[in-house]
Amino acid sequence: MSKKILIIDDDMDLCTLLSRFLTRNDYEVDMAHSGSKGIAKFKEGRYEVVICDYRLGDMEGISVLGQLRAHDPGVKVLMITGYSDIKTAVEVIKMGALDYVVKPLIPDEVLSVLSKAINSPANTGFSPASSANGSSPKKAAVKGDGGGQFMVGKAPATKALYDQINVVAGTNYSIILYGESGTGKEVIAKTIHDMSNRRDKPFIAMDCGTLSKELAGSELFGHVKGAFTGALQDKEGHFELANGGTLFLDEVGNLSLDVQATLLRVIQERKIKRVGGNKEMNVDVRIIVASNENLQEGYRKGKFREDLYHRFNEFSINLPPLRSRKDDIMAFADFFLSKTNEELDKNVAGFDDTVLQTFLTYSWPGNLREFRNVVRRAVLLTPAGEKITSASLPWEITNSTPLAGGDSVQDEPKRFMPQMPAPKKELDLKDAASRAEYETIMAVLQQVNFNKKKAAEMLNIDRKTLYNKIKNFQDQDQQ
Repeated sequence: MSKKILIIDDDMDLCTLLSRFLTRNDYEVDMAHSGSKGIAKFKEGRYEVVICDYRLGDMEGISVLGQLRAHDPGVKVLMITGYSDIKTAVEVIKMGALDYVVKPLIPDEVLSVLSKAINSPANTGFSPASSANGSSPKKAAVKGDGGGQFMVGKAPATKALYDQINVVAGTNYSIILYGESGTGKEVIAKTIHDMSNRRDKPFIAMDCGTLSKELAGSELFGHVKGAFTGALQDKEGHFELANGGTLFLDEVGNLSLDVQATLLRVIQERKIKRVGGNKEMNVDVRIIVASNENLQEGYRKGKFREDLYHRFNEFSINLPPLRSRKDDIMAFADFFLSKTNEELDKNVAGFDDTVLQTFLTYSWPGNLREFRNVVRRAVLLTPAGEKITSASLPWEITNSTPLAGGDSVQDEPKRFMPQMPAPKKELDLKDAASRAEYETIMAVLQQVNFNKKKAAEMLNIDRKTLYNKIKNFQDQDQQ
């Protein structure tokens, strides 16, 4: 089987590090340092897997993904993302990416994900099982984060949440779910569906935040062959796919006002018309929408239609952030550990007490999604039979500051982004200036997900100067 890999990343150092590492592990690697060059190279050759950074200099990774899939619907794409972009990572999977890897890149994790990708079926947008039984391919392509497996906590905020779910699930009310990124809005929507009379009908999820104005109508309502350039065949929209069941629209506030107007008519008339078509079809769909912004505030600012808001707002539920559910943290830690042990076929024994205390004091800005990924990574790094220690936690959790791999590709460290110690606490005036410079650099690096090229541009210095300053910080700490 071919093991030819294409890496698309505008960070040349990361490309070189990753390429040399994969080459030593018997992969054949090509590189491209922009999205357009990566697309051109892909069209010229044949690659088993494409590894693409989400943030490129000339275009977003999701645009690259779309063009690669347009050329080859079966392309296997792994997206590189930062911890702050976990929500984005989940979105690109819904758009067709096979999986994602999180910065800082860990060699063993890269190998694990690559092996899984190479041995998996081509990602044509549906699973082999779904096509075997004649079900619609698109239905199988849309799934929730929990994969049907999730845990109900016991914190007071959690109990209040499920009390509301129990009240509204059996109705046909439209529902607005409010909550921060990662709080599990899609899981809650699926829970409501599973507790409703529509449980035996489809549950279809659509992320409105990733769609352009042009694509939104086609995705929602479908299109007929020839409706626009690229419409090579008839396509069912999400309303058709969800007919009889529940349609979940995530980040609904991102839909354009034109699409909102069409959506309002569909909800009122319970009829849809495919883009470019003349035939109207009756649909019976319960709608649950989600937003991390207040839609009422949105219509007051003219960003969201007031009449559509009132159509949706038959019932609203606020999902509490994980920091408000401290009583659930230990249970979620064990739950995610159990699931990851099963996923990786390992038997990591549990968590060190220091790790559990860290979990309790951390603010979890990425909520349950971040928590799950932190545990998954820690399990991957922990030897079987041992407990997870602080050494296996990412820098966001331990307050350390990792830094993108440095000035040489020789002797790659355990991580491509090694730990970067903070300056000393005993400061004179010179140290104070150094610390201020250090904190400025680190703030910019975090803002751009440790893309050194972009950080140097924002700091108005060249990349070599940035490397030298980073090296100086490390040298100072070692003195």
